[in-house]
Amino acid sequence: MDKHHLKRALTIAGSDPCSGAGIQADLRTFWTLGVYGASVITSVTAQNTIGVKGVYGLPGRFVALQIDSVLSDTGADAVKTGMLLTPEIVEVVSQKIREYRVKTLVVDPVILAHSGYRLLQEEAIGVLKGQLIPLARLVTPNLYEAKTLTGLERVDDTARMKQAARVMKEMGAEFVLIKGGHLEGEAIDLLYDGSDFREFRSERLNVGRTHGTGCVLSAAITAWLAKGLEVNEAVERAKQHVTRAIGSALSPGRGSKILGVS
Repeated sequence: MDKHHLKRALTIAGSDPCSGAGIQADLRTFWTLGVYGASVITSVTAQNTIGVKGVYGLPGRFVALQIDSVLSDTGADAVKTGMLLTPEIVEVVSQKIREYRVKTLVVDPVILAHSGYRLLQEEAIGVLKGQLIPLARLVTPNLYEAKTLTGLERVDDTARMKQAARVMKEMGAEFVLIKGGHLEGEAIDLLYDGSDFREFRSERLNVGRTHGTGCVLSAAITAWLAKGLEVNEAVERAKQHVTRAIGSALSPGRGSKILGVS
C-alpha cells in the first residue's frame, strides 16, 4: 500500500498472553479493518481465558520512550488507550498525547477484569479523569466504569446511562459512549455529543461468555476514525464488526470465548 494512503492506528495498553484482549486484540482488529497498527505496552499480564493471575506495570519512562519511538517515526491517524494501571503511566501518556498534539484519541477506561482483578489502581482514577479524559475525542466506559468515574450510585438503565454520559462529558471528552452490554435484556450502547443522544441497539448472541469485547469495540472505533469516519459512523461500523466477531467466537481454552475475526 502507498504510504501516503496508509492509515495508522496506535494502541497504548496492556499485553494479554492469550490474545483475547489488550494489545493483541487491538492489533488483530486494526489488521482486520485494513489499518496499520502500532503498539505501546503499558503493562504485562499473566492471564488466560479463565482469569487474571497477575499484572506488572512498566516504568513510566519506558512507556514514554515507546510512545516517542512510534509517534516520532510512523505517527498515528488515531490513538486508543486501554489498560494503564498506575497514576504514573496515566500521567506520562497524557503528557505525550499533548506533546504530539494527538487529535483523535479514544480512551477505553479499563478498570477491572471480568474476574474482578484490578487493572487501574485507585490512585490513578483521579489522574485519568483530570488529565487524560479531557484530551479524548471519545471515551468508552462500560456500566461499572461509568459508575466509578462519575461517582453515581447506580448506572443500570438508559436513564442513568444518560446521566452518567452528561457527567462524563463535563470532564472534557468530545463524545461519550456508555456501553450497556451488561444491561438486562437488549444490549444498548449510548452515544452522547453534549447535545444529542444516540442509541445503538443489538440483540444478544447466545455464544456464552466472551473475553475482550470492550477492547475490540474501542479498537474498531479507533480504526474507523483513523480511516476518516466521523464518530457516529465509526461507532456504528465498529458495533457491526463486534457483532460479527462475537458470532464467530472461538474457544481456545477452558474459560471465556475469544472474539473471532469478522
